[in-house]
Amino acid sequence: MERNEKLERLAPLLREVLAVLGEDPEREGLRRTPERWADALLTYTQGMQQDAGDPLGVIFKLDDDDSPAESDDMILVDHIQFVSTCEHHIAPFRGMVHIAYIPNPEQRVVTGLSKLSRVVSVFARRLQLQERMTQQIASAIDEHLHPQGVIVVVQGVHYCMIQRGVEQRESTTTTTARRGAFLTKPQLEAKFQEYLRLRMATQL
Repeated sequence: MERNEKLERLAPLLREVLAVLGEDPEREGLRRTPERWADALLTYTQGMQQDAGDPLGVIFKLDDDDSPAESDDMILVDHIQFVSTCEHHIAPFRGMVHIAYIPNPEQRVVTGLSKLSRVVSVFARRLQLQERMTQQIASAIDEHLHPQGVIVVVQGVHYCMIQRGVEQRESTTTTTARRGAFLTKPQLEAKFQEYLRLRMATQL
């Protein structure tokens, strides 16, 4: 279904939502809101039509001199910002993603650093759970780069906890996913966490 068709179908439904809430969809401030809301929803969830493998398909071969045959040297990209939408309450959650991977000693391939940010964006722009998103990011990197190991840490602030329910304004949720060497060598995760501690003063 094309975007314009989705907009045409969504707008009347959202107009009805406004009416059920007790608003007047025809008043000046809300007259164009259903269309704007529909457009925003499609943007928030555009990752559902995207394949995380596309950005990770751009890879580069390391020279033999650039990568020892056996190495625990990791590539780390931290503080990748994201905004996503919780599927339980359709409320936003935002935060940071930290990713590290160790290139495969045989294939010796890496991806562009910006591509990791794009992978995060693909999964964040869906109706999501933070726990699932963390695992999806790790699995995509593992599947497409075949690294020796990968670890993903996500820190999120959830507005469903701020605006409703327990109303916890200072609470942060942390989730972790590990693949390969990060499962079998605890010292690698310790090394990764030590790198992150150098930057953790940055607030969400």
